[in-house]
Amino acid sequence: MSGLIGRKIGMTSLFDENGKNIPCTVVEAGPCVITQVRTDEVDGYTALQLGFDDKKAKSSNKALDGHFKKAGTTAKKKVIEFQGFDGEHKLGDQLTVEIFAEGDFVDVSANSKGKGFQGVVKRHGFAGVGQATHGQHNRLRAPGSIGAASYPARVFKGMRMAGRMGGNKVTVQNLRVLKVVPEKNLLVIKGAIPGHTNAYVIIQK
Repeated sequence: MSGLIGRKIGMTSLFDENGKNIPCTVVEAGPCVITQVRTDEVDGYTALQLGFDDKKAKSSNKALDGHFKKAGTTAKKKVIEFQGFDGEHKLGDQLTVEIFAEGDFVDVSANSKGKGFQGVVKRHGFAGVGQATHGQHNRLRAPGSIGAASYPARVFKGMRMAGRMGGNKVTVQNLRVLKVVPEKNLLVIKGAIPGHTNAYVIIQK
């Protein structure tokens, strides 16, 4: 799937032709530089490696500087490979938001917001005891029994319990592109996408 690397700007809303208010997310998509061209002859598969967002010189090293110098660009913070691009592309070419058009459907991937250590009610949707029975009065959000006794004398793997929540790679599929703003490298995508403001996102057609 061809695509671009971008940065989540934030959410807003648009009105459609029927006057309906549509929530949407604004993404700065590209421009991305082709930093490596994978070929069947050399690598065994075809793909384009894209780089996005300049990195400070002091944060790079000689190996990275040499890699990006071949493409005639500076070191990049985010580098991702994409497969499925049509046509001929050369090292150092720039891909812009114009590869997308209004009405396209895209898949957006990013790391979700980290929510820290959470209990079972927030993390898994447990209902809690709810002061219903057995004289419970201070355990409203407790998980309750986990079923372990002298047999099996252990807790089964995968048991839904409290723990760290968020911070995982999440992909939302089939989101419609509502607007493309080429002069500012912006995409307006219908609905919400994962990640915090300024998070890197991967947009694939």
